[in-house]
Amino acid sequence: MNHVARRRWRRVDGVLLLDKPTGMSSNDALQKARRLFSAEKGGHTGTLDPMATGLLPLCFGEATKFSADLLNADKTYEAELRLGITTRTGDAEGEVIEERPVAIDEAAFAAVLPAFRGEQQQVPPMYSALKRGGKPLYELARQGIEVERAPRTINIHVLELLSYAAPVARIRVRCSKGTYIRTLAEDIGKALGCGAHLTALRRTVVADLQLPRALTLAEIEACPESERDALLQPVDALLQGLPAVVLDETGQMRFGNGNPVLCPQPGLIGLCRVYVAQTLLGLGRAEADGTLHPQRLVTRAES
Repeated sequence: MNHVARRRWRRVDGVLLLDKPTGMSSNDALQKARRLFSAEKGGHTGTLDPMATGLLPLCFGEATKFSADLLNADKTYEAELRLGITTRTGDAEGEVIEERPVAIDEAAFAAVLPAFRGEQQQVPPMYSALKRGGKPLYELARQGIEVERAPRTINIHVLELLSYAAPVARIRVRCSKGTYIRTLAEDIGKALGCGAHLTALRRTVVADLQLPRALTLAEIEACPESERDALLQPVDALLQGLPAVVLDETGQMRFGNGNPVLCPQPGLIGLCRVYVAQTLLGLGRAEADGTLHPQRLVTRAES
């Protein structure tokens, strides 16, 4: 009788910068990466559509405590739009619902982009994971049901044309959380009067994390299992956009037990990452009265 060896899960703390392949959901990518590290606890920092590729920061162990902090971070994408064709989902995976001729040159395309920069209202697409009555909108959409969606405030900080060869345009977008690039592609198509849909999407930046440092699943698999932990970024990789505060040993004891301490940096207000020497203690919030309050603490691994 063949016995399949049961996987031994273990504590793994750190951040994996994954270059997600196309055709795989973010959760499937997370579970595959988790198995490669035998990590008992893992999470991601906001999904990428299956069609999309690029930077997907994954959190293992204690890093999962800070994953929510990246949900609010700005993100940068490179996207490809196909003008003249509108699809049901706003991307290449959807059924074509309309085709129009494209008589748009590069100057005409570039001329509509300024209207989409800055703060604005965007209506989320029906083919999204947003929920209505406990059901994801995409489930309703697949049943042919369309419901009204409230517009949301988004901010497109950067929108630039990378290349144009009718009917295909490539753009770079740096935007706030909650921005749907599929919807942006559709809205640009409407503004041009010919329609458009998204044919490719690659995420290149999340907060301070950059795609060139990311690894593919194949690269991780090729690394000997005993050496894979060295591929991980430290737990505080998600917090690099915050100021750092270093406590002495007395402050460490109080802070580590969940008590406020005197902030060693006068005038600092807001969230910060807190250390003793080079060791991360967790996330703190500095108040106007000069105190530093624990927000989320790191649990040290047992030696």
